[in-house]
Amino acid sequence: MIGLMRNAQPELLPREAGGERWLVVVIAVLCFLASIAAVGALAADRAAHGWASHLRAEATVQVRPRVDETGPAAAARAAETLAGVKGVAEAQAMDRKAAEALLRPWVGEAVLPDLPLPYLVVVRLDPEAPASAPSLSRALAEAGLDASVDDHSLWRGEVERSAGLITALAGAAFLLIAAATAAAIAYATRAGMAAQAAVIETLSLNGASDGAIAALFQQRFGVLAATAGAAGAGLAALMLAALRLIGGEGGLTPALPLAFGDLLALIACPLLAGAVAVLAARLTALAKLGGRR
Repeated sequence: MIGLMRNAQPELLPREAGGERWLVVVIAVLCFLASIAAVGALAADRAAHGWASHLRAEATVQVRPRVDETGPAAAARAAETLAGVKGVAEAQAMDRKAAEALLRPWVGEAVLPDLPLPYLVVVRLDPEAPASAPSLSRALAEAGLDASVDDHSLWRGEVERSAGLITALAGAAFLLIAAATAAAIAYATRAGMAAQAAVIETLSLNGASDGAIAALFQQRFGVLAATAGAAGAGLAALMLAALRLIGGEGGLTPALPLAFGDLLALIACPLLAGAVAVLAARLTALAKLGGRR
């Protein structure tokens, strides 16, 4: 009997029974959304922690020149002093053009020529063993320089907390969509099997075991859900790859950087969709069979 069931599977389980086409569409759309949410969560996490790591990797020094010294000369001397401090990868004096470029979007072009600007030194720290603000201040004082060191610690904590919040929100959005997808797959699978109650009854009356009947439905709905999940994830991968190519090295936007490696996470989508459908089909079939006894 089991061999007959396997050979005659297309006749026993008609492909259009239970609105399976709509089931495929629903699973594909939800897997598409879950895939977008998953990659979005990865990109948000990368961006958020990138902001925090960028702040940890730099410090800014404001130099006040002496009476007998020009501002650019004092900044150059401070950069030379800081470059020799342990834990500093590079120190570079910021010229007026660079400072004006930073301020231009905020104050406009008209006031820049007459605007007094501080003399700044940008310090890039060693990521493995960064120099601390006190050590930088000590080196500047020993060199006879009047300067203030800003290691961004005053607002770095806020940025890091914001980074953690962004990551948590993105992860929560993905989990909610993934849970909704799993629930929809399970519900649609149960609804599809409800339409085949007569088939289950017939197979059972003809001597098929509960396990064999459940396996028959597991295979049908598992393959169906996995195929639909692969379609949804594949469409999401194509769209995200296009956005990555359009955006260049940083992705579509530096605020949400995409990486081709993120697309590897989408491989799990059809596998999880198929697994949920298999479990739902098995539990539903066994419940129906158990309810007859």
